[in-house]
Amino acid sequence: MKIFCIGRNYVAHAQELNNEVPDEPLIFMKPPTSLLKDRQPFFYPGFSSNVHFEGELVLRIEKNGAHIKEKFAHKYFSQITLGIDFTARDIQQKLKEKGHPWEISKGFDRAAAIGEWLTLADLPDPNAIRFTIEKNGETVQQGNTELLIFPFRQLIAYISKYFMLQQGDLIYTGTPAGVGPVQIGDELTGSIEGQELLRCEIR
Repeated sequence: MKIFCIGRNYVAHAQELNNEVPDEPLIFMKPPTSLLKDRQPFFYPGFSSNVHFEGELVLRIEKNGAHIKEKFAHKYFSQITLGIDFTARDIQQKLKEKGHPWEISKGFDRAAAIGEWLTLADLPDPNAIRFTIEKNGETVQQGNTELLIFPFRQLIAYISKYFMLQQGDLIYTGTPAGVGPVQIGDELTGSIEGQELLRCEIR
């Protein structure tokens, strides 16, 4: 199982971190050990003092494929959920300044929370999916797939040019504006179209 993550896939998020808006998908990966399931708590790592949450929609690949054409990409997924890409922002900044890869800041243990799955066909409009992330009951992120720079089908086609997609692979599709720090004692929740699918306590 591979975990693909897409960076800067909403214009407002790229701008809030003073990053350039990409002209092609920005891909990084997390190892399977980063997955945090079943509403388990996130334990604040001792190596960072500035961990941020980044809420995003997640796709699960349902069959193997490589060099998938965009017009066929919809056949490779039918469910969606919410995830949190936890990021050690202080570590990431140091790595970026040195031109080094991001893995330490993004792929550490339990850094990829994931919620319960929802069937796309059950949503009011699968082409305009609304989602929210709340921290301690306050809405901090709101997203809509209409605002994606690179929509789901384009992401699948692009990733499959370089990596064989396999059943069970996950794609974290990018975070909207509103990311921020978490502290011990915080609780994050995530909803798609008003249905809560993710809950994660910070310990």
